[in-house]
Amino acid sequence: MYDNTCKFIAETFPADIATWLLGESIPLTKLEPSELSVEPIRADSLIFLQSAEIILHAEFQTQPLPDIPFRMADYRLRAYRRYPGKQMHQVVIYLRQSGSELVYQNTFEINNLRSWFEIVRLWEQPTELFLESPGLLPFAVLSQTNNPDNVLRQVARQIEKISDNREQSNVAGSTAILAGLVLKKDFIKSVLRQEIMRESVIYQEIEAEAIEKGLQQGLQQGLQQEAISFTLRLLKRRLGEVKPELQAQIQQLKVEQLEELGEALLDFQREEELVSWLEAR
Repeated sequence: MYDNTCKFIAETFPADIATWLLGESIPLTKLEPSELSVEPIRADSLIFLQSAEIILHAEFQTQPLPDIPFRMADYRLRAYRRYPGKQMHQVVIYLRQSGSELVYQNTFEINNLRSWFEIVRLWEQPTELFLESPGLLPFAVLSQTNNPDNVLRQVARQIEKISDNREQSNVAGSTAILAGLVLKKDFIKSVLRQEIMRESVIYQEIEAEAIEKGLQQGLQQGLQQEAISFTLRLLKRRLGEVKPELQAQIQQLKVEQLEELGEALLDFQREEELVSWLEAR
């Protein structure tokens, strides 16, 4: 969710991202990860923007991972293979404060190979930096502040000044999502106008994903309950009344295990065989 939101911000406001990460407003266009290699690449977690001279590679992370230095080196070599004449600026942006030493690890080194990338820890960045342009407003609440509540109110006032309705809703929706890393949902909704957030493309997308996931879980649970009921009926016909403790074990089985039990119980003659089958699981 947070990866997709940051990717959406970078692709929607590339000039603001370039000014922040490169120090100058270079016109950047989207570079598809598939252009760098025919081999699998984690496109959902990558942000590539390019100009005629430079490639900006940014990764937004909520938590540090030990393989990040290797991944950054891997992407650097892939980019060099495809665009050997272009410079490449790589940066990992950590969104959520962490005490891990990994958030300081910015080098991958083996034998004679050494690859370096920049690290930005948002909680160490001055808040004022993110109040200067629309594309950076969603990150402000994660910056260096002892009062994120007040920062969100400042951001809300800046959002109200955005004249373009689509841009306003996209900034508000993105802000609401990222603010969820440090603030409670009810407070966020009380500060940011709900009707503006709901017009945001990224907000609608994530909301739709949440609904779909909920439906899938509900369907899965429904299938499981139906399978449990059917299996217990078969066992009752085969062995007689099933003890409550055995029923409780059966109710913990997954759909695939219930299907296996449905086949196995056809050979059961005694309750002990059911007990042995459950113990084996």
